[in-house]
Amino acid sequence: MKKDKLPELISEIKDELELLKRVAADIGDARREMKGHPEMSEVYEESLALKLHNFYTGCERIFHTIADDMNGGASSSFEWHKRLLKSMSLAIEGKRPPVISKATEKELEEFLAFRHVIRNIYGFEIDSERLQRLLEKVKPVFESFKKDTMKFLGFLRGMAK
Repeated sequence: MKKDKLPELISEIKDELELLKRVAADIGDARREMKGHPEMSEVYEESLALKLHNFYTGCERIFHTIADDMNGGASSSFEWHKRLLKSMSLAIEGKRPPVISKATEKELEEFLAFRHVIRNIYGFEIDSERLQRLLEKVKPVFESFKKDTMKFLGFLRGMAK
């Protein structure tokens, strides 16, 4: 990757992290609001499912940007979403260290799988238990993702010097 392109990549990643921070906060706000309106739980669950979808999509947007700029592009093969996530936990020899830890990858796999389900069902078919389990995890997973990504940004800043 050309050194002069690194500041743009760094800025894109930082911008997306800020958007993800907002999504994570919105999820917390909506969960608190839902508790005060149990009669509307189905509506809140559908909204929260979409927010979890957006959370993973934001993570994947960062991955795609890194893959495009540093890996020579993301795979377009069958199950490319899974392959992209997996590649972000791998060091690419001569190009970059892992973007995220293996532990973060494992946690994000659940969000990827949930996003796939949400894209293919009606809102009233949402598995409430699975949704609640992921809602409990979103904050710690975001913190882990952010920590890993900030470490990767440090690597990029070092390359830019």
